[in-house]
Order: sequence, then C-alpha cells, then structure tokens
Amino acid sequence: MIRFGIDFGGTKIEAAAIDETGAFVARVRKPNPGDYDSALETVAELVTDAEIMAGATCARLGLGIPGSISPRSGLIRNANSLYLNGQRFGEDLEQRLSRPVRLSNDANCLALSEAADGAGAGGRVVFAAILGTGCGGGVVVDGEIIDGRNGVAGEWGHMPLPWPSPAEYPGRECWCGRKGCLETWIAGPSFARDAGFPNGQATMEAASAGNAGALAALDRYVDRLGRALAVVCDLIDPDVIVLGGGMSNVEALYARLPSAIAPHVFSDMFETPVRKAVHGDSSGVRGAAWLWPAEI
Repeated sequence: MIRFGIDFGGTKIEAAAIDETGAFVARVRKPNPGDYDSALETVAELVTDAEIMAGATCARLGLGIPGSISPRSGLIRNANSLYLNGQRFGEDLEQRLSRPVRLSNDANCLALSEAADGAGAGGRVVFAAILGTGCGGGVVVDGEIIDGRNGVAGEWGHMPLPWPSPAEYPGRECWCGRKGCLETWIAGPSFARDAGFPNGQATMEAASAGNAGALAALDRYVDRLGRALAVVCDLIDPDVIVLGGGMSNVEALYARLPSAIAPHVFSDMFETPVRKAVHGDSSGVRGAAWLWPAEI
C-alpha cells in the first residue's frame, strides 16, 4: 500500500512515496524551474523517478502547493509562485500524467502530516504554521483538512499583524498587494531584514554570539509571532500549534512563545503547546501523499 505525493516549493519540488507506516520508500527532488510549462514537466519527471525508486506505480497523486484553488473558477490563486496563479494546475497535471491529481495548500499538508503521526498526534484540532520564505497556515480537525466555504481557511499569512504599534503601522507592502501582512513580519526573510542580516541563520548565529541587534530582533519576532498565534487561539482554540519551515528550527521559540501568546488570548488560562514539526521539511510531501487513501 503506497501513497505518492508532491511538495511544490518555491525553490525545489519534491516527490515521495510512503508506505502504510508513513515511512519513505522513495524521495527525490529537483529545482523549481520557475515557469509553468517547465514545472509541469518537472513534476512528471519526479513522479517517474519516484515510481522507479519505490518499485510501484503511482495511480493517484497528491500535491501540496502554495496558494489555493478557487471553488468558483477552479483556478490557482494567492500563490507566491506567481506563475501558478490563474492556471488549472491540477487539471493540466492530470492530462500530462494520465492519472487523477488531488491538490491542497502546502500548509494544509503540513498540518495533515503532523496531525496524523507527528507533533499534533492525538489532538483533535491542529493548527500548523509554515514560517519559511513565506508564511502560511493550515487547520486539521479530526484528521480532516478544513478548507472552508471560500477555500481560504488557514490563510493566516495574509492577515494583518494584530495590535500593531505606531512604528509597525501600516507596515511593509506585501507581494499580495496589501500592507502589513504577517508574511512581511514573521517569515524568515522578514526576520533577517529586521535584524539587518542576510538570512535567518546568520541572524540566529549572531544572536547566539550575543549580538545586541540580533537579540533585539529576536525579541520583536517572538512578540509579533505571539500576537499572531493568539488570534488563531481566539478563533479556533487548537489543541496543538505546530511550527514548520526554516524559522521552526529556532529552538528559543518553544520556550518563549507560550508567555508571548498568553497575554493576548481572551481567556483566563493558556495551556496550548507550541511544538516543532516532528517530520520537519518532510511533512509537506507526507501530507500531500495522504490527500488520497492508500493505494492497493
């Protein structure tokens, strides 16, 4: 019983096959080519490579993508891989691959994987946030992805930063055309830009070395992320919050975030655990594979 999934990232595209235990039997990657037609071909090549490695045929493919599918038009929208927007990506892949394809947002796939057997296992309501080059969120309830009537449930990265200070308002312009989106504050590049370093890793290395600017930026980051997650808690009160993406590797977050979230939650208590994704950058492709029942 083998499932096949694709994680369509901004810099790389990954295909994987997993067995009934959730273990990988194939895993292959290629760079994202950066244009639509080439991306279709890259996915097709990866599926073939994964089939050969797994020694099994992919009868149905699950695919995690940035953005979402409009329930009205069937077109991709809100993807930061801009060339996907306005395309019938699932249908075009089905034609190219001659097999059914099921799509979902990449943060939904993260949430599904971690709810199944990861950091959210045992929780009825799981919220998962991707804090990488972008910022997204996904919601799983009782093991099922919640898409919502308009197909935008969990689109957390493009809500405004809650309770902004005068210095934070109105915020930077986002690629989506709005100002002050969470993505412009708590994605990895945003953290590095705030600190004045080239990337998040360099910022954390500086903070670990006691650099005052990097430490102050980390304080601001924790405060902003805490405010953002408090709104999620007020809306859906998840049993578990799971963090994925590059910023999830900042271990300081897990000790500091509960006290940053608690003052903003409309409750006399806050006990929700904030956990790092158990499966790391594997969760997206694992969740994509789980968009279909197991193949026989």
